[in-house]
Amino acid sequence: MKFNKIKPKFKKYRLPKIGLIALASDYMIERDFQSVLKNKKIDLFVNRIECFNPLTRKNLVKMSKNITKVTNDILPGEKVDCVAYACTSGTIAAGYNYVKKKVLKAKPNSKLTTPSTSSINALKKFKIRRVAVFTPYPKKLNNDIVYFFEKNKFIVTSNSYFDISSDIEIGKVNDQYLFKVLSKMKLNGAQALFISCTALPALSILEKLEKKLGVLVFSSNQTLIWDTLKSIGIKNNIRGFGKLLRSN
Repeated sequence: MKFNKIKPKFKKYRLPKIGLIALASDYMIERDFQSVLKNKKIDLFVNRIECFNPLTRKNLVKMSKNITKVTNDILPGEKVDCVAYACTSGTIAAGYNYVKKKVLKAKPNSKLTTPSTSSINALKKFKIRRVAVFTPYPKKLNNDIVYFFEKNKFIVTSNSYFDISSDIEIGKVNDQYLFKVLSKMKLNGAQALFISCTALPALSILEKLEKKLGVLVFSSNQTLIWDTLKSIGIKNNIRGFGKLLRSN
């Protein structure tokens, strides 16, 4: 038998690449990215990072030690245009600069976005200073989120939380019950509501909440997706997920 070696021909175009780091127990983040990006010419690559329960600052910092390996395992040796580290409380616990250092060690030419930093960018875009904050976390982590916004010179007018200690349980929260809870939340003069946690099923109810509350409503996944698209030069104008994703 004769063996024939054939020269391959490769595609000349290249779509933007997003590397998404999701918590191993996160039900929502991939679905939310796919819901928003489904009509975009973008390649999304997901890897999951081991997480630890209960949800505490110590366990979130412990999780962050594996960021470099998890990042490196997204298309090893290939450039990724933007890495999205999908953990709000985890970024705050470990610190953005630490997360960035770990990501860039694996993908030195990539941009980085996180839910905490993207939420700040979104609030600043609309010149918001007074914000109400909702989290599903235990009290200590909830308080860390509130302090994060205060440290960034925002006035937190109102705060409510679920006190759930397991990330996997957060993903099982009923979205219609979440809408009911948030639609009754006292905003106390807030210009916007921020809903924390990438595992919480909030993206699908943002549009309804904005109409119900009469203020802008942001969520971790929404701001993360918006900031990711912005970082790779893709215009948003995406309807159905709140005003932020309709804006460029």
